[in-house]
Amino acid sequence: MHFSSPTDIMKLIGDNMDKIKQLEKRINVIEQRNKRVEKDKAWETSLTRKILLVLFTYLTLAIYFKFVLQINPWLNAIVPTLGFYLSTLTLPFFRKIWEQFLNHK
Repeated sequence: MHFSSPTDIMKLIGDNMDKIKQLEKRINVIEQRNKRVEKDKAWETSLTRKILLVLFTYLTLAIYFKFVLQINPWLNAIVPTLGFYLSTLTLPFFRKIWEQFLNHK
């Protein structure tokens, strides 16, 4: 490549610096997104989330049983809550099967 003047060289350097800055911005955006995704994944698989889901499910069913069905809520809410909890444990297993199915397409 032949440059006719130092101004041409400076313009080329400036253009490349702009491109590098744009790429750095894009990389930063991707890295921030990846951090959010990692946090979301950590939350989705956390014991804290599972305990909260079980607790809220239990309380919702107990209140429903108490005021709508008017049956012993505290004992009767255990069975559906355990069923819900067991379903959350099996979902990762079925997700892996689903992912394998998608990979074979």
